[in-house]
Amino acid sequence: MSERPPVLLGDTKPAVADIAAIARGRVPVELTAGMERRLEAARAVVEQQLAANVPVYGLTTGLGAGVDTRLGLADVTAFQQRVPQARAVSVGAPVPVETVRAIMAARLSGFAGGASGISPGVAVTLVQALNAGVHPVVHSLGSIGEADLAQMSDVTRGLMGHGEAEFGGEILPAADALSRAGVTPLVLGPRDGHAMVSANAFSIALACLALDDLDRLIDWSFSGTALAFEAFRAATGVLDPRVLSLRPAFGQEEAGARLMQLFAGSALLHEGAARRLQDPLSYRCAPQIWGALLHGREEAAEATGIELCGPGDNPVVLIEEGLLVHNGNFDTTALALSWERLGMAMVQCASAVTHRCMQIMSPGISDLPRFLSPMGSSRNGFATVQKTLAALEAEIRHLATPMAFPPIPVADGIEDHASLAPGVLAKTATIIDRFRLLVAIEMIVSAQAVELRGVAHTLGAGTARAYAWVRNCVPPLTEDRAQGADFSAMAELLREESPATTLLVTD
Repeated sequence: MSERPPVLLGDTKPAVADIAAIARGRVPVELTAGMERRLEAARAVVEQQLAANVPVYGLTTGLGAGVDTRLGLADVTAFQQRVPQARAVSVGAPVPVETVRAIMAARLSGFAGGASGISPGVAVTLVQALNAGVHPVVHSLGSIGEADLAQMSDVTRGLMGHGEAEFGGEILPAADALSRAGVTPLVLGPRDGHAMVSANAFSIALACLALDDLDRLIDWSFSGTALAFEAFRAATGVLDPRVLSLRPAFGQEEAGARLMQLFAGSALLHEGAARRLQDPLSYRCAPQIWGALLHGREEAAEATGIELCGPGDNPVVLIEEGLLVHNGNFDTTALALSWERLGMAMVQCASAVTHRCMQIMSPGISDLPRFLSPMGSSRNGFATVQKTLAALEAEIRHLATPMAFPPIPVADGIEDHASLAPGVLAKTATIIDRFRLLVAIEMIVSAQAVELRGVAHTLGAGTARAYAWVRNCVPPLTEDRAQGADFSAMAELLREESPATTLLVTD
């Protein structure tokens, strides 16, 4: 269990960092008194509507195409038990435990405002399971993004004691996992089953974890870009804030400033230090390309925050008015499209990284030994790495092909639109993984080039720190050796460590 204080849910909007801390750091969760009061007040509205026997979707009617079926009052509670059973149709590989934890935390976040109308005990069970480390087995495929019904049914069934769950590193029958952890199985009353499964918490969880990964990677990608400038001896005038402000395309001024910060004290900033009047576009346009990445990240983060802090329920409870109102707030088109754009921004960066690596290995462009081998052309050097670079860049480009087009209608034509957000987020997470490998390779390649050019002692404070990070992980390439392990080790360091820009420029 983490030593960090618990994440309090209910009175302030949770951040992506909170979900990541709960998911990856095993930080405990607590509900605030304010959230508990809202849950009770909203539940009273649900019970009033039930007592009045008015038609309310998923409470006194069936779901999907069954909306025209009224439920008898005697069947209302039993119907809620059937909801997760009938919708547990997910397939594919189980998602990691950290993803399950993020799903559970995201659903709690959605409950915080009271608009779901769940029984307070449902939230309590989620908290207990998270804090005890009980994680239902959730499969990766089956949601088209208009509520992640299949995955949320896996979570709900597991907390009820059905299916399987992970506890203490072991996959067990869910009932056994709950028993060992001392967690009472989830009890579903009216509305509860529908409220648990009709949510986008799977998509939100994927988005939160992807942002947690991406933020570290963006920092590293700036370090890798700056180190590539040093190795190539590229002109830094393209980062001049006076120029960037003349046409302030999204993010480019911030990108230029971040790169300049990494060059603090570098000899490359001196007049005449650059080798060329103009460099290839992958260098010259770095602030524009990485500015677009920063902008894409901000848009995706904003869309994710909206989903994390808002109820995606249908219907929603308006506590003050005492109403349940039917709506379409479960639609995640905006979320899916923002993440599509982010994926395409990473394609641009991946292309630039790949081109820079290729160019610095070419003696005709870089004035360095071919393939950066210090032992001459009888050695392979980094030659075959170009194939890895090309393969990664091609895969990233393929994964960035838009997916968020509505699929075929389902539910007897009633559900004729869907965002496909889970698929978009899953492929964007894969893009992040592939881009991390590209950044790792660029940093290793650039460190080798810095040494061959003999400028390691002239680096800026930030680029010197980046160079040291590389050499602490991977030795220089002299005689040919298998390098796949080097790239994987560097990528893993980039995954786990966070090189905040201030740390890269300050001792």
